[in-house]
Amino acid sequence: MTQIPSPWKISSVLSYLVTGRTNEIGIRMALGAQRSEVMRIMLLDGLHPTLIGLLLGLFAGGLSAQLIRSLLFGVHPLDVGVFAEVTVLVLVISAAACTYPAWRAAQVDPMAALRCH
Repeated sequence: MTQIPSPWKISSVLSYLVTGRTNEIGIRMALGAQRSEVMRIMLLDGLHPTLIGLLLGLFAGGLSAQLIRSLLFGVHPLDVGVFAEVTVLVLVISAAACTYPAWRAAQVDPMAALRCH
């Protein structure tokens, strides 16, 4: 059974990564990076593992479907609709989970971030 990632787990991991990169974010913002740029960077960093996992999962799902083809009756093993729906669902959940930590990263005060390290 495929397990869809919990938004809380993704959000927690990204929050941890943002906390570890506070100094870097402060330097970027002190050098002139806009809040939207910082938010975009953090969103892409958060979605990168999701995209890799989706590609590997789609590949493994396609191989698995071919292996169990003889066990299925009346069902097409490579149903493109199901694969597409699950992919979109996982992307939406991951993007939603990454949004708050990325927004929080964009709100970092550059001077406070540079002072704390």
